[in-house]
Amino acid sequence: MALAPLAERLRPQTLDEYIGQKHLVGEGKILRRMIETGNVASFILWGPPGVGKTTLARIIANATESRFHTLSAVSSGVKEVREVIEQCRREAASMFSGGRPILFIDEIHRFSKSQQDSLLGAVEDGTVTLIGATTENPSFEVIRPLLSRAQVYTLEPLDTVDLERLLRHAIDTDTVLSRRRFDITSTDALFRYSGGDARKLLNILDLLEQSTPAGEAITINDEVVTERLQRNPQAYDKGGEMHYDIISAFIKSIRGSDPDAAVYWLARMIAGGEDPEFIARRLVIVAAEDIGLANPNALLLANATFDAIRKIGMPEGRIPLAECTIYLATSAKSNSAYMAIDTALGMVAKTGNQPVPLHLRNAPTRLMKDLGYSDGYKYAHDYPGNFVRQQFLPDTLKGLTLWKPCANPAEATMAARQKERWG
Repeated sequence: MALAPLAERLRPQTLDEYIGQKHLVGEGKILRRMIETGNVASFILWGPPGVGKTTLARIIANATESRFHTLSAVSSGVKEVREVIEQCRREAASMFSGGRPILFIDEIHRFSKSQQDSLLGAVEDGTVTLIGATTENPSFEVIRPLLSRAQVYTLEPLDTVDLERLLRHAIDTDTVLSRRRFDITSTDALFRYSGGDARKLLNILDLLEQSTPAGEAITINDEVVTERLQRNPQAYDKGGEMHYDIISAFIKSIRGSDPDAAVYWLARMIAGGEDPEFIARRLVIVAAEDIGLANPNALLLANATFDAIRKIGMPEGRIPLAECTIYLATSAKSNSAYMAIDTALGMVAKTGNQPVPLHLRNAPTRLMKDLGYSDGYKYAHDYPGNFVRQQFLPDTLKGLTLWKPCANPAEATMAARQKERWG
């Protein structure tokens, strides 16, 4: 029988064996407190590959003696979701089932809206405790009703201290590695290629062990690690390497109007095997958030780039990605629309549901007309320049300014027009 990979052999079974994420599982931290009290609420784990999302979910299930069900968003549809929820409902009703069933969904960001909708009832009524795992920002990929029912916890790449601890743990405790001799003179390359990913580190260590004849010491230094990995590029997953740091550098380079840096980080993502649609989505977001009204054509180009990627794929897709990246980086910048909507949302949260002024309300019935609905509304197109002064905000918010134009020619023109009209 073939021996399981090192990463599987060393999968932690308890929190004491779990390495990293001290901000969540350290003494007194939120997930450890959940386990200790047995009161586990639904949550979503967001972080790069290989940082322990699945392992942490299994540890929580074991510690709370809960039935554990797993669905993969890649292979499961609404039918499978409903079948698992029904099974969980039966288990929750049984006095012998232990804690509330846990439903773990890997890559929950790949679930469609309808699939995510099918989870809401079971999460809301407590039939299941949902634990989702995602490498994508839940704010963009998970529907708002589900986010309101599940707290999001961010998992970080393992740092050097964590990786060193994992390396020593593997050498000291694994059934295979503990019987081998090691000659370790430097670990910089090992940790660099791991990229904060525990699975990568263990896969590299597995490769080093398998490529070293029995009886010889396993050598770990920068030269050996680099040489072995160049010969075996499949030993680690480039697609997840420094995922969050690189996309952050990419976005900030565009925002900072540096096309050279932006294209460099784009190349890093392409060479690393990043999903081109992931990159294109970020370009659409940057076009709206950071270019905005200074150059509305940027959003059109970014959206066209996303469509082009879907149509032609890679490697040709690198060209429209580069074109859009350079265009956005060299474009005028404005975040006034982004700031305006966030300010407005804050105002809505603060002031609640303010009534719509009567003259702005629709009056499709006689009763509504008698109540004054639509009375006094001025149709802008009946006036010179298609403009007439009237109140559009609720009475309690008259005079409120939400949009504050940035200092660029396009918005200067818009601002001048607004001032001329409204004073």
